[in-house]
Amino acid sequence: MELIRIPRIMQESCKKYLLKGRTIGFVPTMGALHDGHMSLIGRARVENDIVVTSLFVNPIQFGPSEDFEKYPREIENDRKKMQNSDVDILFLPAGDQMYPRDFSTFVHVDAVSKRLCDSFRPEHFKGVSTVVAKLLNIVSPTRAYFGQKDFQQTIVIKRMVKDLNFDSEIVVCPTVREQDGLAMSSRNLYLDEEQRKAAPVLYRTLNIAADAVKSGTKSPAEIRELMRALLSAEKFITEVDYASLYDPETFDEIDEKKRDILIAAAVRFGDVRLIDNLLVTI
Repeated sequence: MELIRIPRIMQESCKKYLLKGRTIGFVPTMGALHDGHMSLIGRARVENDIVVTSLFVNPIQFGPSEDFEKYPREIENDRKKMQNSDVDILFLPAGDQMYPRDFSTFVHVDAVSKRLCDSFRPEHFKGVSTVVAKLLNIVSPTRAYFGQKDFQQTIVIKRMVKDLNFDSEIVVCPTVREQDGLAMSSRNLYLDEEQRKAAPVLYRTLNIAADAVKSGTKSPAEIRELMRALLSAEKFITEVDYASLYDPETFDEIDEKKRDILIAAAVRFGDVRLIDNLLVTI
C-alpha cells in the first residue's frame, strides 16, 4: 500500500491511473475504522481497478463544543486494516495541507443541508461538503463510497456532485450493524457500558415505526408520537433531537403516506450523539 501525504502528489498519481484507463474507487474516512468502513473498502475493491482511501479528521465539520480534540485517532491500526484489505493508496494529509492558513473557500449545499441534523449541528454540512469537494478534486475517483447510516450526508454529497459537475459516481452502501442492531459508528466508542447496552433501542424504534408504516394501521403523526415515546422511555437517552418520517429527497416531514419514506432519528446518550435511519418503500 502506497502512502501519500501531499495533495499535489495524490492528484498526479491518480491522473496516471485514469489516463491508463484504470477505474478508481475511493473511500474517504476519518479513521477509527470499523466493519462498516471495511465493507465500503471491500465493495470498492470488487468494483474498481484501484482502491484509494483517505484518513483525515476534518476540523471544519465539528462545532466549537463538539468532539474534534477527543475524536478517536488510531492511525497505525487503521493503516494495518487498510493494508490487509488490499487498499492501493492511502491519502493521509496533515491539516495544513488541506486547510492552509489563508484558506477561505467553502462549499454550501442549500436546502437539503438545512434540515434534520443542521438544527443541532450548525455548519456541519458546510464542513462535510467542503472537505468532500476537495477530496474528490484531489483523487478524481470513478466511484466514491459512503454508508447509508449518514443518509443526509449522502444526499448532500450527491446534490453537490450533480450541481458542480464532478465526474464521480456516489455509491451509497447499506448500513453495517452490530449483532444487536446498533449501527456501527466510531462514536460508539464513547458509550459507557450501560449506554452501550441501551443503545439498540434506536434501531428497535426504527423497526417498530417501519412495521407501522408497512401495515398502514397508524398515521404518520401517530408513528411520530410512538417513536418519541419509545425513545423517551429509555432512561439513558438524555435528549431526542429528532424522530419522525421524512421525504428521502427533501427531508420534509411527511403527514401522509408516500411510496418512499425515510424513518430517521437522532438521540443523545449524555454527550454521545447517535443517528440512524431506515428507508421504507411501500
